[in-house]
Amino acid sequence: MKYPTPSWMNSDLELYRANVRRFVEAEIVPHQKRWAEQQHVDRNTWLKAGELGLLLADIPDEYGGSGGDFSHMAVLFEELAYGGDRAFGVHVHAIAAHYILNHGTEEQKQKYLPKMATGEMIGAIAMSEPGAGSDLQGIRTTAVKDGNDYVVNGSKIFISNGYMADLIVLVTKTDPNAGAKGVTLLILETRNAPGFKVGRILEKLGQKGQDTCELFFDNVRIPQSHVLGAEGLGFMQLMTELPYERLMLGVGALAIVEKALDMTIEYTKERKAFGKTVFDFQNTRFKLAELKAQATVARAFIDDCVHKLIAGKLDTTTASIAKLHLSELECKTIDECLQFFGGYGYMLEYPIAQMYADARVQRIYGGTSEIMKEIIARSL
Repeated sequence: MKYPTPSWMNSDLELYRANVRRFVEAEIVPHQKRWAEQQHVDRNTWLKAGELGLLLADIPDEYGGSGGDFSHMAVLFEELAYGGDRAFGVHVHAIAAHYILNHGTEEQKQKYLPKMATGEMIGAIAMSEPGAGSDLQGIRTTAVKDGNDYVVNGSKIFISNGYMADLIVLVTKTDPNAGAKGVTLLILETRNAPGFKVGRILEKLGQKGQDTCELFFDNVRIPQSHVLGAEGLGFMQLMTELPYERLMLGVGALAIVEKALDMTIEYTKERKAFGKTVFDFQNTRFKLAELKAQATVARAFIDDCVHKLIAGKLDTTTASIAKLHLSELECKTIDECLQFFGGYGYMLEYPIAQMYADARVQRIYGGTSEIMKEIIARSL
């Protein structure tokens, strides 16, 4: 398969991509069916990725990372997408690490980031609650000071890496009456945390190998030294890190668009109907040409966003546009590509069907399409 070369690629990144592709082919692709059945990735896979320096490729080497930049992570996200993976939760792991890198104390960085880089500690971030999804100011999980600790009570839902996580960046309310200023981020080490409970792994429409869970907190004690940054800064920290998360989702979505197109072009050139290939029909060629044009324009935009993020210039509005446009384009492209597979496109043994199921949540997590439109509208 041949995919477009991003404008941010160079010779070093080409070598890195080759290593990542070998890892995906050897350690990800063969296990996807089993992971879907057990609903989580093997811990050993995390350790192998850590050995290769893939987990925190854009974290400084002084904290155990590989010292690269976002382009290295973009390569990983693309290759996972090209390999058909929607189980390995390295995306969420990387987001949690960046919260610690950008807002944690030096002690917190030295303590947690090296272990996250090796895969010894798997990271998650717990935002959503049964009554609060996109509205983070509406969360109800409380953290009340008691001596040198915070006592946490509440629950979270839809938490990626929730079953496997050793470290959770936890969004809490330290002042329920202060709105956004009452939100505080805490670092929870899940091992031997009395009162902390991982609920069932949730049954999802797609991405079945990704361990998405409910989490419960019953008088969980977290030391005050585990505050990320300072009390009351949580909402600001969440807003600061969203461009990274949303571009990450956009990069993966575009890679899926390119993979779907590649698969469909190949299939339609081989599949016969009425004495000729499906590709020979003008409707097929015109529709695929339209999708190709949209993917090409999206590639130019996403690549520009990658350059901006590396330079520290990617703003929230542009990142929201990337997330909105690419998640919508991903679902549209897969839906229209699936049509060319006919009945086979509805069979899960065909990758296009699995891609269809996996893609739908892209318009929900990381901020719904509706929230993205609201953010973009505020800039008008």
